[in-house]
Amino acid sequence: MKFGIGQPVRRKEDVRLVRGAGHFLDDVAIADQAHAALLRSPHAHAVIRSIDTANAASAPGVLVVATAADIAAEGFGALQCHYLKLLDQAGKSAVDFVPAQPLLAQGRVIHVGDAVAMVVAETSTAAHDALDLIDVDYDVRPAAADLAAVARGEAPPVWDEVPNNICFEWENGDRAATEQAFNDAARTVTVDLRNNRVVGNSLEPRGAIGLYDPAQDHYTLYASTQGPYVVREYIAQDVLKVPTERLRVITPDVGGGFGLKLHSYNEYGLVLWAAKRTGRAVKWVSDRSEAFNSDKHGRDNITTASLALNSEGRILALKVETIANMGAYLSNVAPIVPTYASRGIQLGAYVIRTAHVAVKGVYTNTVSVDAYRGAGRPEAIYLIERVVDAAANALGMDPAEFRRLNLVPPSAIPYSNPLGLVYDSGEFERVMDLARESADWGGAAARRGEALARGGLHGIGMSYYVEKCGDPAIGDETAALSVEPEGIVGIRIGTQASGQGHETAYAQLIEDMLGVPFANVEVRQGDTVPGVMGGGSGGSRSLMVGGSAIKLAVDELIRKGTTAAADILEAAAADIEFADGSFVVSGTDRRISLFDLATQLHETPGVDDFSAEATFMPEASSIPNGCHICEVEIDPDTGSCQVVSYVVVDDFGRIINPLLAEGQVHGGVAQGIGQALMEEAVFDSDGQLLSGSFMDYALPRATDLLNIQTSFHEVPTPNNPLGVKGAGESGAIAAPPAVMNALADALRDYGPFTIDMPATPEKIWRAITRAL
Repeated sequence: MKFGIGQPVRRKEDVRLVRGAGHFLDDVAIADQAHAALLRSPHAHAVIRSIDTANAASAPGVLVVATAADIAAEGFGALQCHYLKLLDQAGKSAVDFVPAQPLLAQGRVIHVGDAVAMVVAETSTAAHDALDLIDVDYDVRPAAADLAAVARGEAPPVWDEVPNNICFEWENGDRAATEQAFNDAARTVTVDLRNNRVVGNSLEPRGAIGLYDPAQDHYTLYASTQGPYVVREYIAQDVLKVPTERLRVITPDVGGGFGLKLHSYNEYGLVLWAAKRTGRAVKWVSDRSEAFNSDKHGRDNITTASLALNSEGRILALKVETIANMGAYLSNVAPIVPTYASRGIQLGAYVIRTAHVAVKGVYTNTVSVDAYRGAGRPEAIYLIERVVDAAANALGMDPAEFRRLNLVPPSAIPYSNPLGLVYDSGEFERVMDLARESADWGGAAARRGEALARGGLHGIGMSYYVEKCGDPAIGDETAALSVEPEGIVGIRIGTQASGQGHETAYAQLIEDMLGVPFANVEVRQGDTVPGVMGGGSGGSRSLMVGGSAIKLAVDELIRKGTTAAADILEAAAADIEFADGSFVVSGTDRRISLFDLATQLHETPGVDDFSAEATFMPEASSIPNGCHICEVEIDPDTGSCQVVSYVVVDDFGRIINPLLAEGQVHGGVAQGIGQALMEEAVFDSDGQLLSGSFMDYALPRATDLLNIQTSFHEVPTPNNPLGVKGAGESGAIAAPPAVMNALADALRDYGPFTIDMPATPEKIWRAITRAL
């Protein structure tokens, strides 16, 4: 089929989006709408002695000014962390004090950007002007902003209830067996790594609109989010303290998410409070500077990773110790990012006999850290791929051949690694060989010589990643299909697109399975009433879990349609076949099309529609995997680094749309290159974000990137009916170690490679000059 499964179909939603016909949060305008602005703390840690709001309250156009006391008086609650229970499912954990995050700071602030007060006014300008009239008396306290100092126990407490700022300790694996393997090893290799903190910087900033209906005691929240059902559950439960049926969440088009829009935020509760207080719709939209200090950040780990090797170069054991920065509050899913979400991923694609991973999550006086594209898997693959390269270099082996020696062979799959991860399918060595061939791995020495002749330094680096997608612990997904007499198949689903191309991929499934023209499929998402329950979009689960729910719903629709068609065609149901969009009596030309059947059912008394609904709960995760090979050239006089080649071979299982998959890879690689070479959220000792604007926080531009060569090796998973594995996070997982391994290769003549991400020109130049 022209637009069916496996076809490189261009995104159908782009027609409206590139023409400016999208409908995003800031495009929503409700009659008599008021506007909110938030006063945020300029200090990372301070006691609030007093807040004087009198002048702001009397300013022109101001409707109300709120502080924490006003929010508490209405009975509104605080944001909670909901995923602590998964820590014990992934290993052994000990959790200390977990503070709730109030909608407005109560008594003190604990990071720059902590919301202190809210102004609601007739216009956004009036609200922001009034913020300047609020007088806050702060008693500034020392801040714990340096993760390394916190790790050493040399930082002041963020919370008095938490000694040494350690909010949880977690471990997985066999400590005794791992230590014994290191004692017995012929050789050990250790690397110390810093996985730098990054800011999501989605194209569309966050925003929210709150409405309240006093007659029904019902709330409505418009929010730019990756999961309206997730937000509804947490805001209703934690903040409003009402049944979920009394909160409707509507999400229009979303301009980028990357994990940061999956979480519940205090602004969601604040606009609902303001709507109830004022009797007006209340809108808040973040500006870019505000986003830097209030959006959840990503990554920020310090890790020591060690390998134990036998005399043949086979890996005996892996030992990992990580300090994971949680920021000021323990955000929605934050504790599972360096623990449960990455469990077993630390072993990569390799046969490793035993392992032990220990993680300490710590509080700091910084913005909270939570899931960001890949959510723990990039951090895990970074550590294993960097230490694997270090081991190959220590042994004097080609990095690809060292990997080949240790890769899990196809004959061992399904394979359970010692940290509890099950590899459902894959041909790792074949994928690596395809990537090596495509990248001309063997010709790198000649290209290195050519670069030297030009005065440059050439390096080539590889990373092999595995990922865990569609985890049953994250939940199921429901899809509801309706065949409408107007010639439309509607899909209601709880996943939420934020640029991935859901409207296209889901329509391809329907055309392939039902024979309905691609253009006649409508995806209806982002509204909890009416709608179907769903876990939103995150962890590359939409097509794997949501798409599988659509497949099951199609099967149910055909079953129901077969029964109805048999009655209309006066035949036995066993004689009805479904093909090319019609129900046909076998061996005859008697048939009725899907839409004609819908029309007849619609006109039948007592029958409302022709529809079906199904829920898919994965029994196990799938393991996407792939090999990325990066080449760089460095100017030794300036330290500038240019990525000159980037080759990818991915196994995403069954590919529904190669163009969409390729786009996901390109976007993820761009983010991964950005983290490796330029992006970093930098705080000073007082907790001030020094890289809080695009003047100081560098995002990759088109000129920093290149044509990424992408191909696929499809090994379908048995863990879902579509055979798909997930594609959205692969680039962000594999790119950082591929780039850094290439840099290490380029600088191999300049002593031990100790550069942390981001490998800026200054860091590279200093490493070169120190060795001269």
